Amino acid sequence: MAHKFHIKKNKAGEFVAYFVHNSETIFWTEGYSSKAAAKNAIESIKKNGPDAEVDDQTD
Repeated sequence: MAHKFHIKKNKAGEFVAYFVHNSETIFWTEGYSSKAAAKNAIESIKKNGPDAEVDDQTD
């Protein structure tokens, strides 16, 4: 699979979910105090992301 989520701890000791595609980090979440909260963020992205609209602000 070319894309996946990684959960890592940041320097502050918080859990952060990273979305990685072809070994390149595309985006990451805010830091969470628990791993469960980071996993909830991933599930929210997976549930709500496919229908997200595109807001092109280049004009």
